[in-house]
Amino acid sequence: MNRYKWIFMLLAATAACLFLKYSDTVFRFLSHLKNITEPLLLGCAVAYILNIIINRIESLPVFKNEKFKKIRRPVSIICSIGFIFCIITLIIQIVIPQLLNAIGVLTKGIPSAISQLLIWLSASNRDWPQAEEFLTALNLNWSQLIQKAITYLTSGLSNIFTSTVFILNSIGSLTVNWIVAIIFSIYILAGKEQLTGQFKSAAKTYLKEKHYRKAAYVLSTAHDTFTKFIIGQCTEALIIGILCAAGLFIFRFPYASMIGTLTGATALIPVVGAYLGAFIGAFMIFTVSPIKALGFIFFIIILQQLEGNLIYPKVVGSSVGLPGIWVLAAVTVGGGLGGIFGMLMAVPLTATFYKLIRNDMRHRNKPQSCS
Repeated sequence: MNRYKWIFMLLAATAACLFLKYSDTVFRFLSHLKNITEPLLLGCAVAYILNIIINRIESLPVFKNEKFKKIRRPVSIICSIGFIFCIITLIIQIVIPQLLNAIGVLTKGIPSAISQLLIWLSASNRDWPQAEEFLTALNLNWSQLIQKAITYLTSGLSNIFTSTVFILNSIGSLTVNWIVAIIFSIYILAGKEQLTGQFKSAAKTYLKEKHYRKAAYVLSTAHDTFTKFIIGQCTEALIIGILCAAGLFIFRFPYASMIGTLTGATALIPVVGAYLGAFIGAFMIFTVSPIKALGFIFFIIILQQLEGNLIYPKVVGSSVGLPGIWVLAAVTVGGGLGGIFGMLMAVPLTATFYKLIRNDMRHRNKPQSCS
């Protein structure tokens, strides 16, 4: 036994040395592997989210009828994809036009503000002679300045062209990735029972019974936690969006429907998402009335207190079984490591580990029954 142990340690040390020596090559390979598998991983994530909706659709009484059992899977897949597509389209149609309108109002106001500033400066005649003397003392070489300006503009146009090509390439790559991901997710959902059976069969074949039971328990806990988190987060976002829009309508704030929709959409990001929507909403209201923007800030602070102390703990915190302090810690660390995606993944991952550790501690501290 000791012989195998030393062989294993020698192989591990050799692997560690090779990794340190060729770390750049390893990381390049991992980056290349990530780019190749990204559409497939994205498809798995899409399939997991769509599966929650599909399970609800397939549990409808109409699909218990023998006539509709054969078509329930394709119908449920089409309906779930259509539902998500309609939600995204509705959000875009509500948010984007009004956001562009607010930006247009702001850009129209800037020239008038500049004109008023110029009028005020022109009225202050005493300062202009000093400015003229200063410019004369500089003894500027105007031909050289014009040449530099032409060179700068030429290089700027080249950079704009390069940036445009890069953006178009990125958009094309992103579009292809999403198309492949959606197609892959449809294949997963269409044969999910068969895939689940294959994975279980492979796990039972290559894992010991004890290890198989532990792996099944961990995956079952993670699946339950992630499902409850997604449902709870969507429910919480819907509630906060409706309350925000209703309050804005009641107090007659501008862009009520748009800000309510945007706040609800950004509330899908745990804890900090609604503040992002509120910041954009305050900016939009500011283009209409700075006083109303200040009132909106007071309103959103009160709404956030209601959401943070009542809605989120009841809807999301209780569903994943994670105390509020750990939710905040998970969002902070997850956001620092992985941005928005890290925030979304941090809470259910932390809740899964929390449940596993809590259940293990209860099991270890359980009084042993006397034989």
